[in-house]
Amino acid sequence: MALSGTCKFLIGVAVGAAAVTLVRTQAFRKGCAKVMSAGLQLKEDASEFVESLKEDAEDIKAEATAKAKA
Repeated sequence: MALSGTCKFLIGVAVGAAAVTLVRTQAFRKGCAKVMSAGLQLKEDASEFVESLKEDAEDIKAEATAKAKA
């Protein structure tokens, strides 16, 4: 059963109004803040991990260079 264009439009308007109402709720905003906080923490943790790997690689390279010269 296919929906007419008018029916699709009205469904779209209803869904849009429901979305706007949801976005304005305090619970939604708190949830978004928690998700953003977790995402930023994950980014920070990943940056620290990559920096640690970089330092380890530099140490290994320095040791290999020192052994090669010896």
